[in-house]
Amino acid sequence: MKIRLGPLPRTEPVKITITVSSALKARLDQYAQMHARAWGGEPADAATLIPHMLEHFMARDRAFNGFLKDRATHARPAG
Repeated sequence: MKIRLGPLPRTEPVKITITVSSALKARLDQYAQMHARAWGGEPADAATLIPHMLEHFMARDRAFNGFLKDRATHARPAG
C-alpha cells in the first residue's frame, strides 16, 4: 500500500494549538490507522500526524516554493 505521507521523522517540536471539526478528527484517526499499516507500528495520534502532513503539503506546493525561491533570490545582497 502506498500513501503520500512517509515514515515520520524525529523533529524538535514547537507547540501550537488548532481546532478541527469532529469529521476531520475522525478522518485523521482513520489516516493514522492506514499510515500505521503502511509503515508498521502503532497509529500516531492526530497531533503527531498533522505537522508532517502540513510539511509534506507545503514541500510539494509549487506556488509556495516558487515564492520562497523568488524571495531568496531577491534577498541576496548585490556584489
